[in-house]
Order: sequence, then C-alpha cells, then structure tokens
Amino acid sequence: MANFFTDNDDLRFYFDQGVPWAELVELTEYGFRAPDGFKDVEEAKSFYRDVAESFGELAAEVVAPRAARLDVEHSHIVDGQAEEAPALREISEAMRAAELHKLCVPRELGGLNAPLTVYMMAGELLARADVSIMTHFSFHGGMALAALAFSIREGSTTFDVPSGRIARTRFAEMIREIASGEAWGCMDITEPNAGSDMAQLRTRAEQDADGAWRVSGQKIFITSGHGKWHFVIARTEEAKDPSDPYAGLAGLSMFLVKAYDTRPDGTCERYVTLDRFEEKLGHRGSVTAALSFDRVPAELIGKRGEGFRAMLLLMNNARVGVAFESIGLAEAAYRAARDYAEVRTSMGKPIARHEMIADMLEEMELDIIALRALAVRSAYHEECAQKLGIFQGFFTEASPEERARVSRELPRHQRMSRRYTPLLKYLASEKAVEIARRAVQIHGGSGYTRDYPVEKLLRDALVLPIYEGTSQIQSLMAMKDTLMGVIARPQAFVRRMADARVRSLSSRDPLDRALGRLSLQAALATQHLLRKTAEGKLRSLSGKPLTSWPKAFAKDWNPKKDFAYAMLHAERLTRLLADEAIAELLVEQAKAHPERRVWAERWLERAEPRGRALYDAITTTGDRLLQRLAEEGRTTSPSVAAAEE
Repeated sequence: MANFFTDNDDLRFYFDQGVPWAELVELTEYGFRAPDGFKDVEEAKSFYRDVAESFGELAAEVVAPRAARLDVEHSHIVDGQAEEAPALREISEAMRAAELHKLCVPRELGGLNAPLTVYMMAGELLARADVSIMTHFSFHGGMALAALAFSIREGSTTFDVPSGRIARTRFAEMIREIASGEAWGCMDITEPNAGSDMAQLRTRAEQDADGAWRVSGQKIFITSGHGKWHFVIARTEEAKDPSDPYAGLAGLSMFLVKAYDTRPDGTCERYVTLDRFEEKLGHRGSVTAALSFDRVPAELIGKRGEGFRAMLLLMNNARVGVAFESIGLAEAAYRAARDYAEVRTSMGKPIARHEMIADMLEEMELDIIALRALAVRSAYHEECAQKLGIFQGFFTEASPEERARVSRELPRHQRMSRRYTPLLKYLASEKAVEIARRAVQIHGGSGYTRDYPVEKLLRDALVLPIYEGTSQIQSLMAMKDTLMGVIARPQAFVRRMADARVRSLSSRDPLDRALGRLSLQAALATQHLLRKTAEGKLRSLSGKPLTSWPKAFAKDWNPKKDFAYAMLHAERLTRLLADEAIAELLVEQAKAHPERRVWAERWLERAEPRGRALYDAITTTGDRLLQRLAEEGRTTSPSVAAAEE
C-alpha cells in the first residue's frame, strides 16, 4: 500500500534522530508521572512513528485519490445549514473512524497525548495529499489545544501534580467533542474592512445587565467557519477618540462562541448565521465562510482587553502549521515534476537530464529539505516554550535545580520560537508557490491543463503567502525584531558580527567558513538598515559606534514613522535571515549526522551568492523610491503595530 510517511526518508529522519525527543517527550509526559502514560522515551517514539505511518497510509490511500473530487465537489449552504461535499464527508468519516483527531489532546480529555510537533508533521502528510484536508484537520486538534492553553493562561485549569494529569479545565466539553471528531473549531478575526490591521476590527461584544456577553458583527474568510466552536475577536472597550488607547488593539477581547446546537431529532439550531461560502481559486475542498453575529451568546476568555494577546497564541501555532502545509504541497509538486521529467523525453533523453530542468529539480528538492529542518525546529521550540511555561506555573514541588533549569530554558525556547516563526512562515509559503509554479513549467503545456495535478497545486499554493499573516506582515515582524534587538543589545550584535568574521576566515571546516560568510552578510545588511534608519532619525548618529545608539534612539522614538527604509527592504532582509537560520540548522545536522553534510553543502552553495545579491539590493536601492513617495506626500508606512506579534 502507498504510504506518504514510509516513502519519505527525510521526514523519517526527524522521527528517528532529528528531534531532541528526550526533552520533548519528558515535557509531554510531565516527567513520566502518569500511570497510563509512556514509561520512557523509546516507547513514546515508537508510538509516534506508528501514528505517522497511519497518517501516511490514510493520506496516500484515502485522501490523495479524492483530491480531484475535492477540487470540484463543493460544500454548500442549504436552508441556512452547511451541507458538506461528498468527498470531504467521506474523508472526515475515515479520519473520525481512525480517531486521528485525538492525536495531541491530553489522555484525560479523551486524547492520545502526542506532542504538537508530531501533530504538525502529520499535517504535512495530509497536505501532500490535499491542502484542504490538512487545513480542515488543523481546526480540530489545534483548536482543542488552543482552548486548553487559554484555560491554563486564565487560571481555569488545575493539575493533579503527583499524577501529572489535568484535574479540571473550563472547556472540557468542547475539547472532548473535538477529540471525538464530532465537532471542530475556527478562529474568527478578519472583517470586511479589517485584515492585517486588527486595530480596525469593529465586531462588538456587549455585556447584559446580568453579566452575560453577546457578540454582534460580521466576519469573513473564516476557514472551516461552518464549525461549532468559534474563537471570536471582538471590541469590548469604547474609545473616546482615535488617540484613545482603546481605539486600537487594547480594546479587543477574545470570546468563545457556540455557533449551533444539535437538537434531539438531529436538526440544527443555529445561533451564528452562515452568510456564504466563498468561491475560491484554490483550496476548494475546504470551507471558507462569511458569518454574521446578532447578539450571539459568548463566553469571555481571559480578561477584557486581552484579545490581541490571546490571538498571538493562536496565530503563532497557526503560522507554523501553514509552513508544514506549504512543505506538504511543495513535496507533492516536486514529486510530480520529478516523475514527469524522468519519463518525458526531448532531444533524445529524459528532460530530467537536461541541465536547466535538472537544476530546477535539484533546487526544489533542496528547498523542501531546508524548509523541513526549519519547520521541525520551530515547532519544537514553540512547543517546549508552551510546556515549560505550564511546568513553571503548576509543578511547584519540583526541586530547586529543576526549577532553575526551567527558568533558563524557557526564555531560550521563547526567543528561538520568536526568531524562527516569521522566517519559516514567510519562506515556506513563498517557496510553495515557487515550487508549484516550477512544476507547471516542467510539465510544459500539459501542466496548464487539468490532465495533470500540478495546475491544482499552483492554485492551492497561492493563498499560503496570504492567510494566517501575509508574507509582508511576517517580514515586518522579522525586520522589527531584528533591528530592535540590535538597538537593545548592541554589544551582543557587535560580538556576533565579529565572531562571524573570524569564522569566515579561520575555521578549519569549509562549512563553518561558508556559514560565517553568510552570517556576516546578514549582519552587515542589518547594520546598513540601522544606519539608514539612523540617518533619517538622528543625523548625528550616522557613523558613530552602535554601542552609543540606544539612549539616542529611545528619545522621541516612533517606530511607525522611523522605519521607512527598513520597511522597504524587509522582505529582502527576511530572505537573508531565513537563509542564515537554515544554514545554521543544516550545519548543525551535518556535524551530528555526517550523512546529512551534503544538504548543508548544497544549501550554502546556493545561499551565499543569493545573500550577496540581497545585500547589494539592500545597500544600493530604495532611496529614489522613498524620495518619490515623500515628494508625493504618501509617506504613511505600513503599520508596524500590525506586526507587534
């Protein structure tokens, strides 16, 4: 039988050796306290691998054969209720029967207690078969975990520490229902006039005299929006004028809304109105809904004004999930292109042996290997950060040494997750489009027809750089964090730049020297953007040592206005930073696993000249455009506030 896990050597590497499983399993099993849990790391790893094989078989045998039907059979609204397409319903029933939605839910809530990292890698397998199914799947277990995380954060979850089990949690009913596969959730953020700029959200939540909350407004582009459980961002605080802090993000709160109840006769009593299901270019197998709320009962999550903060938790995991989705689609596109190129002959030989096609195929494969390295490490850091936070807050009986270790490790995982996530989401989604586009090109005219699957893959890929935070938002986040990090800790930046220079010149390993050159290129690009920003902000700083900048920058500093040059080059900087991050991971793998050295060599071979080109563009272009914009009076920059996450 076909299996998308067992036929993928690179993905299997991470289950065997490529993840720091000891730490992740111990955190997931709460120190092996639970009597019904795994007894050691190897037992857990064996189970995770079995799960991956099950997902791989279902993806190959159940989902992939229905991918073409998913593209043409659409879900509809009939008499105000959702009627799912037959192919989607068949796949959902198979997944429910296999109990796959239980994967990452805690055992005490009806789940299998697998790590989120395993859940993400399983998502890649589904995305390779069809991205619509992977997307819908993620709104099951992903939303159950989000509900649990919200409950933990607000203090409505308690633990029985000796057994390492959850004693009580606020959203247990919802989590159990999702784990069973009988329901799913969604996150309702976007509105007709508010996308990336969440400060413009206008859906309102008002409190009745008896203290009950009710939500009114409209949400659009809601993936799997025909589901039962909705996390809704709504405005709760009145703003006196546009300068009032409550006029922006601080006036938003998070709510849980039940969209419908099922009556005893099986019919649906709906509270949230389904306005329409979008007709889309791609992702046609999944539902994207427009919704209306008219004083719908809602439960406040956390405190008033914490909606944006709560949304960040949802979005960070969602962005990592989109990256795995992108990798799965790219894997499908690469394999389709490779298989076609190996049998299509031209000028006396398979086109896979023609130099330009061979170069394209090699780069496509390399990009997937590289992105998977970054994705797995990003998921690992994000999961460790979340679980160490839980440990720190609840397991107070731990030894002083253990608590000290957690206090050291938690900030490191948080820092690495914040560094990697925008780079990952940006590059994975952009590369998915590029790889699908190349797959069409390699197929030639046949790729432009529906006789082959690559045209669907290209249509499906086009949304990936848009949803769960556009590529531009990701690049603004990466740029802002990088530059503000240097401003806050200039000495550390200077040391890193010096270390990169030394490594580039004196390391004995050619890989280390190449990595040093790439890191130096990224540091010099960062330094240039800071100097250009300084020229616009404080002319007197230009040419002075970086260590003298922090106090001057802090005075009358407005990042919304003062980052114009850096904003212009944010995407170029993001690509350079992503190349550097991936190179670091592949070199690390090469040192631990010599058979992986070839991937590091091939990545650096392409990343170095790419880095030089990006650096040249950053340092030699942009002034003319910014001058023109200033002269035209259109100097309002994209809101960095939207990238505060």
